[in-house]
Amino acid sequence: MDFSLPEDLTAYLSELDRFIDQTIKPLEQRDDNIRFFDHRREWARTDFDKGGLPRHEWEDLLRQAKNLADEAGHLRFAIPKQYGGKDGSNLWMAVIREHFAAKGLGLHNDLQNEHSIVGNFPLVTMLDRYGRDDQKAMIEGALTGKYRITFGLTEPDHGSDATHMETTAVRATRDGVSGWVINGEKMWTTGMHVATHCATFARTSGNDGDARGITCFLVPANTKGVKVEEYLWTFNMPTDHPRVSFTDVFVPDDALFGEVGRGLSLAQCFVHENRIRQAASSLGAAVYCINESVRYARERKPFGHALSENQAIQFPLVELATQAEMLRLLIRKTAWEMDRMTQADVEHRLSDKVSMCNFWANRLCCEAADRAMQVHGGMGYSRHKPFEHIYRHHRRYRITEGSEEIQKRKVAGFLFGYMGAGKFETTEKSR
Repeated sequence: MDFSLPEDLTAYLSELDRFIDQTIKPLEQRDDNIRFFDHRREWARTDFDKGGLPRHEWEDLLRQAKNLADEAGHLRFAIPKQYGGKDGSNLWMAVIREHFAAKGLGLHNDLQNEHSIVGNFPLVTMLDRYGRDDQKAMIEGALTGKYRITFGLTEPDHGSDATHMETTAVRATRDGVSGWVINGEKMWTTGMHVATHCATFARTSGNDGDARGITCFLVPANTKGVKVEEYLWTFNMPTDHPRVSFTDVFVPDDALFGEVGRGLSLAQCFVHENRIRQAASSLGAAVYCINESVRYARERKPFGHALSENQAIQFPLVELATQAEMLRLLIRKTAWEMDRMTQADVEHRLSDKVSMCNFWANRLCCEAADRAMQVHGGMGYSRHKPFEHIYRHHRRYRITEGSEEIQKRKVAGFLFGYMGAGKFETTEKSR
């Protein structure tokens, strides 16, 4: 059994580090772009006079970094080779994302915007697996920014259980064109302020609670009847998370995305990849907070002695460091196993481990950021240190990507034998 990382992976991490130092860091320092990452970050990123939306300068900077990463061959690493990618594995992506987040805040990797020089593109996965040829043709534009597709699944009254959504789509014909009329509301449709399309999920048949009968549509954002009702201000600003209404929105049949009545398959097609990568990012951010706290505790000398001599400082960080070490092994083992399974096998045989990684990493990151604030004292609480930003951002992941409770329910289903491939095995083994 060999736990060492492949040599080509460690070599690629070094290549990425050189690219960051030689290309991304200079851009980060140019024209006072550092304002987006230092104590001014929330103000610099947020246009408070325009509803709290991201400032254009901030989003333009992220696009510049992506373009540079794309030119260097890094941005598309995780996507199929046919779209210019490298078929990056789950293990490699997990290691890369932890590595990036452990560096702290920076233009190389800013998870508040799901931004990274090694991109994560769940909608590319959706288009590749479920799109028609004309929809797959949108992939290149989605990567370069020509197309911005938002995700309309959650509703004001329905979050984790999408099978009870109230948005409906019914068949209709207008001006001789066959299509659908959509009515309803969606929440957290991130990016609608710059979107070209919204992947909108609506019930087309069946009853509340049925997984079947939900269909996905690629609705052009400028379609009549599509309206941003409000942008919800959040714990971490800026906000690009609106509530969107769909009132008698007509779309032709070619707006169908995937099979009629099988829309939830699209929503689930990338959930495990997303969760394991996001867990790795939270682990990396936790490691950053731990390392910075250890460094500060060794340098700070109140009453003439290093802060690190106090067990009250040592022991909480020891516990966090221990959890980080154990979690890293679980994340990498789970990602490695995912690379050896089909999507269906991951769902039935490994989904519980993905959920373990995700909910524990998100909690660990919040605990590490909170401890870092405590160790750093008043400065830790200030925005001159990044810990409050890390806490406020990563706190969302205990709700999004499947809340902690949803993740635990998945683990419990496997553990107690009523979900997964091991269904009933627990009962049989106990006899």
